[in-house]
Amino acid sequence: MYQPRSYRHWVKDKSLVGFNVVVKETDLYIRASSDLKRKAQRLVVKYRQQLESYIERHPAFLSSLEPLAVGDDAPRIVTEMAEAAKKVGVGPMAAVAGAIAESVGKELLDSSPEVIVENGGDIYLKSSTDRLIGIYAGKSPLTGTVGLEVRSKYTPIGICTSSGTVGHSLSHGKADAVIVLSKSTALADAAATAIGNMIKSTDDIPRGIEHAISIKGLTGTIIIKDDKIGLWGKVKIRPISEREKAKMLTAQKAL
Repeated sequence: MYQPRSYRHWVKDKSLVGFNVVVKETDLYIRASSDLKRKAQRLVVKYRQQLESYIERHPAFLSSLEPLAVGDDAPRIVTEMAEAAKKVGVGPMAAVAGAIAESVGKELLDSSPEVIVENGGDIYLKSSTDRLIGIYAGKSPLTGTVGLEVRSKYTPIGICTSSGTVGHSLSHGKADAVIVLSKSTALADAAATAIGNMIKSTDDIPRGIEHAISIKGLTGTIIIKDDKIGLWGKVKIRPISEREKAKMLTAQKAL
């Protein structure tokens, strides 16, 4: 996914309060209209406990690289992960970061009209204003030069990323970044993994776009490999000015 933690301030805004929530392996960066850290912490614990309890009863859910059916005892977050994985043909844990981000974000909306939850480069976003998200794609020359514009009317939305060259997440491909947009953040997460697995070279970008189009529930995709980029759906990118990039980098250094 995105370079660990350096990506966190590449969502441009000045109006929201930012805070971190860390529970075991889950490390969220959240922005909301006020400091909701205590509530967010309780939510992360709740959803992690649901997942951990289910995995205790069904260990294959943690390790499978293929879709799995879940039983009637599955909590909603587990069901969402399993359904997302089934749609794109990957293991259910490929959807875990997006599922947690969305589950926490949705409940925080009870206390804040705007919420951005970032979980390892996977984002759940609800905004009342248009947002610019800087794109990080490792050593690709496109890193930091273009941004994704997200219209407020299309939120809430999930924006998730997979990379075969950045970070430590499992990918069988070599894409510098595959960014997927969907109303379901779990689906965006799983789909980013599935599409990313297909990208070994720039020649694979068209095939990746075709696969994205075939997945019901996606609203857009960006695929970056080296200096090439492929786009589909409701995505709009634009150059990031040097001033905007400097602000983002300054915010990163403040972490």
